[in-house]
Amino acid sequence: MITAIDHIQISIPAGKVADALRFYVDALGFARVPKPAELPQDGAWLSQGAVNLHLGEEADFATDARAHPAFSVTDIEAILARCAVGGYRVRRDEGPAGYSRASAFDAFGNRIELMQKL
Repeated sequence: MITAIDHIQISIPAGKVADALRFYVDALGFARVPKPAELPQDGAWLSQGAVNLHLGEEADFATDARAHPAFSVTDIEAILARCAVGGYRVRRDEGPAGYSRASAFDAFGNRIELMQKL
């Protein structure tokens, strides 16, 4: 039986961790956390509450327009405003009844879906 998601990994281009951190830390509000010393130190690990996100560097990076995590949020407007200040593309999406939904895209085209229960 699956009880929770431990973490999500998102691919980013090799050598672009600093660019990724501007989106995931500054716009989405994640904090960088140390990786265990026994693991390769490329990429980055991030956390926000119970949500853990790993950024994995890929030499032959290619984004998938449909693949995405969807995060439940408490203030979608604040996140979208930070994305706009950072120059990141956002898209308002029609959500299911009772939800506000939008997508934000990192500098590499990775889609992050944001859902707020109304």
